[in-house]
Amino acid sequence: MGGGTADPRRPEVSGPRAEYKLIAAQRPAGHVDFDSVVMEKLKLVDAGPEGFSQYELTIGNEFSNLNDVMHGGAAGVIFDMATTSALNPLSRPNFWFFMGGVTRTLNISYLRAVPIGTTVLLTSRVVQAGKTMAMIKGEMTSLDGKLVYATAEHHKVNVAMNDKHASFRLPWDDEIEAEAKKAEEEKKRNGGKAKL
Repeated sequence: MGGGTADPRRPEVSGPRAEYKLIAAQRPAGHVDFDSVVMEKLKLVDAGPEGFSQYELTIGNEFSNLNDVMHGGAAGVIFDMATTSALNPLSRPNFWFFMGGVTRTLNISYLRAVPIGTTVLLTSRVVQAGKTMAMIKGEMTSLDGKLVYATAEHHKVNVAMNDKHASFRLPWDDEIEAEAKKAEEEKKRNGGKAKL
């Protein structure tokens, strides 16, 4: 569909979302985070190792305004979560972990109203990801891509994940950390340069 090549079930793609759900499940009974509805309803369609993700999302009443269309503020949360997850395939320990980045700016251009009940396609691509800053572009379209409802440019700052969140472990965390350690050792052997 969108050109991704990574298996969406691979830990580096699905892991950060699974970790988010694990952390959210620790909240008190009845507690609903502002972004939890979005994370629950996003349906992963495609992802790529270069920093690409694609989701489907049905715009339900929980995202509406009084005009029975998607509220602009809801679009902000939707883009925040969907574009951030495009960093998942690039994530490794201390580098763009899903719960470790914060939004610096999120610019949205609203091009047309999204009627309640519409299923949209959210496509996000990482334009740049450095040690401390990243920029991701997102687009919300009809499923066939013919209608563009909104676009986003998301700038993020990489910050250390808080200790409580870091304490949650998933089965593949050890594998991912071992791969990162191996890559770091290889870099040291090559005089500080990553192997190409």
